[in-house]
Amino acid sequence: MDLSPAAGAMAALLRTLSDDDLDRRTPCGGTVAALLTHVGGLTVAFTDAARKDLGPTTSTPPGGEMPDELPPTWRTEFPARLDDLARAWTDPAAWEGATRAGGIDLPAPVAATVAVDELVLHAWDLAVATGRAHVPDDESLAAVEEFVLGIPADPAARQGLFGPPVPVGDDATRFEKVLAHAGRDPRWRA
Repeated sequence: MDLSPAAGAMAALLRTLSDDDLDRRTPCGGTVAALLTHVGGLTVAFTDAARKDLGPTTSTPPGGEMPDELPPTWRTEFPARLDDLARAWTDPAAWEGATRAGGIDLPAPVAATVAVDELVLHAWDLAVATGRAHVPDDESLAAVEEFVLGIPADPAARQGLFGPPVPVGDDATRFEKVLAHAGRDPRWRA
């Protein structure tokens, strides 16, 4: 799996955001600024997970305390971090053995899948919160679909990952079905 398309799509989206977008609400709760802070942190964590550089960035559970303010350099720093993330996962050693992300030890290929899941779902969160469109590339969508559909609807199994599944009609697109199973309402609008 190549993380470049998902990382590149997120970086391209970040470059379109304005200061006026930062206070907008997102479908995953909180503001665009808070979600950007989360994306900036998870990018570092999953880069370190690829490099097996285990420490504070890979040991912090998701949902922990996040800074209230974006670093002033986020517009250049975060796309560079996303490039670094994609590059780190091109090393064959990144895919070997186990690593850690979010304070959880897991097989390295699973960590890569979780990273893609975070990028794809949060790119949609940011896009829809700011009136933009986002449809992931086919390979990223396939990886996220397999991961998301593998999580049972049981609230205990979804704790810290996703909200309860959202019902959608038979005419929903593949991506809308994935979003819905991940606990996002594909019809959500800012």
